[in-house]
Amino acid sequence: MPDFLAALIPFFIIHIICDFYLQPKRWVEAKQLHKYRAPELYYHSALHGIALIIPALALDLDWRSTLCLIGIVAVSHFVIDLWKVTTRNGETFSYFVIDQALHLSVLTAIVFHMSDGVTIDALLTHEKFSEGLMVVFAYLVILKPTSVLISRILSKHPISGSEDSNNPNITGLVAGGELIGYLERVLILTFTLVGCYAAVGFVLAAKSIFRFGELNKSNDRSMTEYVLIGSLVSVVITTLVGTLVSLGLDVKIK
Repeated sequence: MPDFLAALIPFFIIHIICDFYLQPKRWVEAKQLHKYRAPELYYHSALHGIALIIPALALDLDWRSTLCLIGIVAVSHFVIDLWKVTTRNGETFSYFVIDQALHLSVLTAIVFHMSDGVTIDALLTHEKFSEGLMVVFAYLVILKPTSVLISRILSKHPISGSEDSNNPNITGLVAGGELIGYLERVLILTFTLVGCYAAVGFVLAAKSIFRFGELNKSNDRSMTEYVLIGSLVSVVITTLVGTLVSLGLDVKIK
């Protein structure tokens, strides 16, 4: 029986190639327009199943297992894609993430079933399991909970004139600041966990450069202070979380 990661990675590679490189834009548009009547939906689903013959041969699966693999992946991909194209606002980012998570979950479940020695008990008792939970917890903390905390802090320091919706000085993407904060904190936490602290400084310097022109042109001092408070709170929380998790990981390793 194949090793779990040795089988999972080729399966994921095939999925990425078929879903993003071998799917023409006209196929996507046809699925959105014609739903289950689009032949492209069937072509695309069949492609995902048939392409898995390559890793199946490499892993030396018998023909029965290979046929089951092709059938399960093709059918599941058809159902998930059909659900996405028939769902209202199915082309939004959140549905894209759900769609990909479902496809990858199916592949993971198949490989989990195929692999030898991989059980739920073995996973839960693995020496790296608790470390993985700590890292996942850290990323969860620095995303939505940290955004809520920062918004609560900044609500006590509103921008002067921000209540005026017609204020021409207030510009930018809707929720753009929140997205920038997410990306900034993910980068800082990642660099902190791997011990690349110089890269953290690079992230802060890059953000400061991009923000400098905007703040330099602003005559509103409260805007500058607002941005600085949000940025510093974001950095402090993420750095503390990253440092604490890193210390916890070091203690477990020792």
